[in-house]
Amino acid sequence: MPRMNAMDAVVRVLEDEGVRYAFGIPGAAILPLYQALSTSQRIEHIVVRHEEGGTHAADGWARITGEPGICIGTSGPAGTNMITGLYTALADSIPIICITGQAATGVLHRESFQAVDIVEIARPVTKWAVQVRETAQLPWVFRQAFRVARQGRPGPVLIDLPIDVQQGPEIEYDPLVDGRLPFDRPAPNGEAVAAAVAMLLSAERPLILAGGGVVIADAAEQLRELAEYAQVPVTPTLMGKGAIPEDHPLYAGMVGIQTTHRFANQLFLESDVVLAIGARFGDRHTGELHTYRGDRKFIHIDVDPLQIGRVFAPDLGIVADAKLALAALAQRARRVTPPRDAGDWVERVGRLRATMTRRTDFDDVPIKPPRVYRELNAFFGPDTIFVTAIGLYQIWSGQFQTTQRPRHYLCCGQAGPLGWEVPACIGAKLARPEQTVVGVVGDYSFQFLMEEVAVAVQHRLPFVLVMVNNAYLGLIRQAQIAYEMNFEVDIEYEGRGGHPGVDHVAVMEAMGAVGRRVTHPGEIAGALAWAVETSERRRVPALVEIMVEREANAAMGPALDRIREWEPLDDEPVSAGGSRGGQIASPPHALASST
Repeated sequence: MPRMNAMDAVVRVLEDEGVRYAFGIPGAAILPLYQALSTSQRIEHIVVRHEEGGTHAADGWARITGEPGICIGTSGPAGTNMITGLYTALADSIPIICITGQAATGVLHRESFQAVDIVEIARPVTKWAVQVRETAQLPWVFRQAFRVARQGRPGPVLIDLPIDVQQGPEIEYDPLVDGRLPFDRPAPNGEAVAAAVAMLLSAERPLILAGGGVVIADAAEQLRELAEYAQVPVTPTLMGKGAIPEDHPLYAGMVGIQTTHRFANQLFLESDVVLAIGARFGDRHTGELHTYRGDRKFIHIDVDPLQIGRVFAPDLGIVADAKLALAALAQRARRVTPPRDAGDWVERVGRLRATMTRRTDFDDVPIKPPRVYRELNAFFGPDTIFVTAIGLYQIWSGQFQTTQRPRHYLCCGQAGPLGWEVPACIGAKLARPEQTVVGVVGDYSFQFLMEEVAVAVQHRLPFVLVMVNNAYLGLIRQAQIAYEMNFEVDIEYEGRGGHPGVDHVAVMEAMGAVGRRVTHPGEIAGALAWAVETSERRRVPALVEIMVEREANAAMGPALDRIREWEPLDDEPVSAGGSRGGQIASPPHALASST
C-alpha cells in the first residue's frame, strides 16, 4: 500500500467526493490542511470575511447542487462562528461539512490558546461532530462525514482536527482503491403504499402537502406525476416552494400563518385528507394544532423515522425516501384506477386562486411592499434563482413571489439567521454561474454580513441584491405591539426622498460593487434592468435599494381577514373561527396589519 501525507489524503478524498469550492479563513491551527489544499487542481478555495459567512456560502452551494458544501476555519472562535451556519443547515436538512483546526491534543485540558471543545458545542446542531485523534483515521473519518451528511435526512457535520494529528506521520492510503461510502435510500412498505393510495383516492377533497424533502430528494417530477394522474391539488411548504410550478392547475397555494396565501388556507380548511411528504409541520406552517388538524386525516411520509409523530400522530406514517415513495404511490394509483379527470375540487382550487387574492398593483409613494414583488415576478424569468432570509421582506416574498422550479427559491426557513442572503448568493452563483441569482434582503439583515460583498467582488461573481428597506425593524416592531413596548433603533430616517443612516449604495461602492436607490414604484423595473446589465458587465454584485412604506406590516394570523382587497362572494364559505378569508390559526402574538 503506498504511503502519503495524511492531509494530502484528505484532499484526495474531498476531490473524489466532488468538492469544487471550499469556503473559509486560514489560521495557524488549520494550516497543514491549507498547505495540502493549495496543491489541489480541482478545488478552489474562497477566502470569506467571516466564518459564519463561509457556512452560509457552503449552504447556498448545497441547496443548489444537493451535494455537501465545505467550510474551513481555524481553532477557537472560527468554530464558534460556524455554529449559526451549522444550526441553519440542520434545521433545513442541508448537507454541509465544517472543518476546524484545534490545539494539540496534549494541551486541550490546559486552556491552551483558542482551544475550545467545539465538538461538544456543535453536537446539538449537527448530525455528527467528531474530533480526530489518530492521523491514520483521517481519510476514513472524512468518507464517513460525507456519508452522514448525505444519508437519510441530510444535514451538517463538523470535523475537528488537532494540529498534531494533522502533522502526524505518513499513512498508508491508496486513492485508487478508495471511493465513496454507499448508503441506502429507504423504499416504502408496499402495504403502507396501498393504504395511502386508498385513503387518497377515497377522499372528496384531498391535498398533497409537499415539503422541503421533495426538493431535497429531487422528486418534483414524481410529485407532478402522482398529482396529475390522481388529480390531487398540491400545497407546498415554504421549503417545498418550486416543487410544483405555481402556474400549474393543481397548485393550491401555501398554507400557514406568515408565508401564506388566503386561498391556500381556505382550501386546507376544506380538505379531508392530507398526504404530507418531506414536511416537518413547522409551527409557522401549522399555527394552532387543533385547528390545523381538525377532522381531516393525515398521511405522513418522511425519510427520517423520528420525524413521524414528532408534532402530532398521523393516521398513517410511512418511512421512505420522497422520490421512491412518490413513484410507488403513482405506480399503485395506476394499478387501481384509471387516470382521473379534474372534478369539483380541482375546479374550486382554480376558482379560489382567481378570486381570493391580495392586491399588488399599488402606485403609492412611499412604495407599498406588495408592488416590489409584483415587479420581481414580472421582470425575472422562471430560471432565476431567488435567495431570501428572515423578516417582513421574506414573509412578503412567500406571500407574493412566484416560483416555477425546484432549487430556484432558497430560504433559511427554520433558523432564520439575519445576514444569510449575501453569502448564500455567493454559493448559489458558484454552483450555477450561467443563471441569474437574486437576493431579496432587508436593510438590517444586509448589514449583518454585508462584508461578504467584497468576496463576490474579488471573485467576480455577479448577482443582484434587491433591498426592501423601511429602515424600521419592521417585523420586530410589528411583534412589539403585542408586548406593549417599542424599542427605537438608532437610524436616521429622512423620508422617502432621503436615505437611512447607513448609505447602502455607498457601502456597495466602497467594496467595488454598485448600487441604486429607488423611491417611486415606476422606477423599479428600470432599476432591475440596470442591475442585471451592470452586474453582468462589470462582474460584481449590484444592489437595488427600494425605499418602502415605513410602517407596512405583513398580514399574518388574524390579520388575514382584515385585508379588504378581496371581497368574498356570497356563497364563499366561512373559515374556522367564523372569519372569511382563509384564516387557519394564529399564534398568541399575531397582529393586525396596517398595509
